[in-house]
Amino acid sequence: MPYRLSKWYAFRLKADIKLRGYDSHRPVSYRTSVMNEAALRPLISGRPPAPLNGRIAVPGDKSISHRALMFGALAIGETRITGLLTGEDVLRTAAAMRALGAEVGHDSDGSWRVAGRGIGGLIEPADVLDMGNSGTAARLLCGILASHRLFAVMTGDASLRRRPMRRVIDPLTATGARFTAREGGRLPLAIEGAWDALPLDYRVPVASAQVKSAVLLAGLNAPGITRVEEPQATRDHSENMLRHFGAAVDVEIAGAGRIIELVGQPELQAADVIVPGDPSSAAFPLVAALLVNGSKVTIPAIGLNPLRTGLLVCLREMGADIVVRNRRTEGGEPVGDLDVTAGPLRAADIPPERAPSMIDEYPILAVAAACAAGTTRLRGLRELRVKESDRLAATAALLSVNGAKVEIAGDDMIIHGSGAPPAGGGVVETHMDHRIAMSAMVLGLVTAAPVTADDAGFIDTSFPGFVDLMNGLGASIRAILAR
Repeated sequence: MPYRLSKWYAFRLKADIKLRGYDSHRPVSYRTSVMNEAALRPLISGRPPAPLNGRIAVPGDKSISHRALMFGALAIGETRITGLLTGEDVLRTAAAMRALGAEVGHDSDGSWRVAGRGIGGLIEPADVLDMGNSGTAARLLCGILASHRLFAVMTGDASLRRRPMRRVIDPLTATGARFTAREGGRLPLAIEGAWDALPLDYRVPVASAQVKSAVLLAGLNAPGITRVEEPQATRDHSENMLRHFGAAVDVEIAGAGRIIELVGQPELQAADVIVPGDPSSAAFPLVAALLVNGSKVTIPAIGLNPLRTGLLVCLREMGADIVVRNRRTEGGEPVGDLDVTAGPLRAADIPPERAPSMIDEYPILAVAAACAAGTTRLRGLRELRVKESDRLAATAALLSVNGAKVEIAGDDMIIHGSGAPPAGGGVVETHMDHRIAMSAMVLGLVTAAPVTADDAGFIDTSFPGFVDLMNGLGASIRAILAR
């Protein structure tokens, strides 16, 4: 019989969570985690003495890195991963897969190896799974655990613990899994996987690659066909990688969306993965190169999946000089090298249907819009309210505190650019959001007065070495002592 969460165990779990520093009654600014979230680590950015110039290799794609580790753990044999992002988010996924029984290690050349256990072969973890700051890892792992016969508890840092998980809990419950969470479906979360998982037929109410992927991952260990319908096409790394590991996946175009069908209980076979450069990370040096007069920067080996390139489309509409060279395919994903040259930008009207292809890039796009000529409208940004922070409000505040004219109308952001950078001089509240922090640092490279980010400690979750890489191009970003 499957294990059921008793009242006694629930009480013990609550006590254990408190002992670990995850007391839900603390204010959300209370920062503790296994990795010791400590004092604020502010950064300040000012105008560089010369244009940005050079070649910058950004970290591997975070979305693909998470999936490579998870799929490798679910496959038979040893998967070798080249170019894996080694930011904190992905390292949490690696630790979670180890806790679930996979052998995960890395070699001196930087490549990683995952010896998988096969579909249905994961073991019950002996301790709480701490996913740090990664919503992607937490939601996708919910899908895997929902159809495995085991019990697990998942938590995260202060930021992740206030992000809603109901969007994956609701559909995954239909597999037969049971979830016990804080109010609003928030972490910490206890998961009892289904004893005999049922396949799902689910229509995603709002475009979300994470929800789609969680449902597909649950379907891997369920008999029959799991079917997901999405109203708008979202990043398809899960579908691409499922095929790469040998699963049968069928995709049908349905208007602006897609219908994905997965044949359950395949025997995934280990397959080597080459992780391309992350387009979401490339966005920051790319926009910096566009804005700092006289700059010319090359960013090689960037993933160009058409469901991830919304930012490039927007910037080109705004007049950006971006040339793609050396197009190729690596590990089932399109890749190319970007040559970026500084130049004036003009305003654009960004449609809501573009959001799934650039959901993480809106803060840095807003920085570009604040320096462009005319009024830019970013439409349909409801999903930004449930990212690492209320990213819609945080982005508006980032611009406003630095003298830009910005307003929020419903789920739209309206930015009134003058064709020149805003004044700057503001202190940006990052709300533990790495993309807000990096966007603030890019803005500070062109404002008259420097821009400060109150805390940049979370940048390493997605872009380890961000400051050194940017300064290597000629940027002026430095740490300052916290007050």
